[in-house]
Amino acid sequence: MTIPEQQLRDFTYSIFKSIGCPEDDAVLATDVLLSADLRGIDSHGVARLSGYVRLSSTGRLNPKPAIRVVHETPTTATVDGDGGLGLVVAPYAMDIALAKARQYGSGWVAIRNSNHFGIAAYHALKAVEQDMIGYAMTNASPLVAPTFSSERLLGTNPMCYAFPAGQYPPVVVDMATSAAANGKLEVAERLGKPIPEGWVLTNEGQATTDPTDLKKGGVLLPLGSDYAHSSHKGFGLSATVDILSGVLSGANYGPWVPPFVPYLQPLADQPGQGIGHFVGALRVDGFRPVADFKTNIDQWITRFKNAKRIDENQQVIIPGEPENLAMATRRTQGIPLAPAVWQDLHALATQFGIDLTPPHPPH
Repeated sequence: MTIPEQQLRDFTYSIFKSIGCPEDDAVLATDVLLSADLRGIDSHGVARLSGYVRLSSTGRLNPKPAIRVVHETPTTATVDGDGGLGLVVAPYAMDIALAKARQYGSGWVAIRNSNHFGIAAYHALKAVEQDMIGYAMTNASPLVAPTFSSERLLGTNPMCYAFPAGQYPPVVVDMATSAAANGKLEVAERLGKPIPEGWVLTNEGQATTDPTDLKKGGVLLPLGSDYAHSSHKGFGLSATVDILSGVLSGANYGPWVPPFVPYLQPLADQPGQGIGHFVGALRVDGFRPVADFKTNIDQWITRFKNAKRIDENQQVIIPGEPENLAMATRRTQGIPLAPAVWQDLHALATQFGIDLTPPHPPH
């Protein structure tokens, strides 16, 4: 089923208002979620909406947070999200990073006591709008085993860099540090499709292609899957995200990160507060004129797009390119939803008494 963007936007806004979010926060949270759907990151858009409702109903999410700076220097800050939506807390922190970068050339903000913040690219791209390089990362539900282990100790821990360009769209490197994002397993499960071998191990440590094995006690693997394929590098990247997002900010880290997924429960005796994020911004003109940088990055993109091909039908894909193509299509043709996601949204509509009429099929 394909839903027009505005219909999905209006419904999502109504849900956030229904759980008690103030007007501006509901608008912002909706924009962050819809940006994922528009960019083709279906796992992190409205498919997550019921998860935020669940966190709110169990008292794990504060819909009206008093977000505040708890530590600060001219170029750095630590923000306490007061248990609020990461969809709101992270943009607040990124605005602080941008303000510092405008004045001093760079700005870096660690965030504690937050919740799931959507796609990292949304926050990093706020910097690109101001001709800066943006950076965003977050720790997440403990589902990933470090190399040589079968214990869930890390999240998928995504990181994103976003670079402004001239004639081209921004270069956006937005990736999980696990072999696959958990959301990809959720999408596969909804569609009834197998996953590639190398993403998940069963609770007995065996390779599997069943996306539901993670819920049955299995583990996600780090980027690289196993040691022979450099999983220690994926583990290292994930550890970096966890330390900057959790240890540096005073949030939880490792197995203590409060999970977003419903089949895990938070551990007792947590060492920190909530989920942690880390965002930053660098002024391009702190290094060289913006026009010169954009000329060179355009040349970089052109050269890579024209790289010699293994298959003449497949060009090199620039980071962020598939998402830009998806956005161009979905803004005009609507956002496709898997049947399971539509059913999920319909259940929310019933719960809160909000209209969610199926769109008319095209003539």
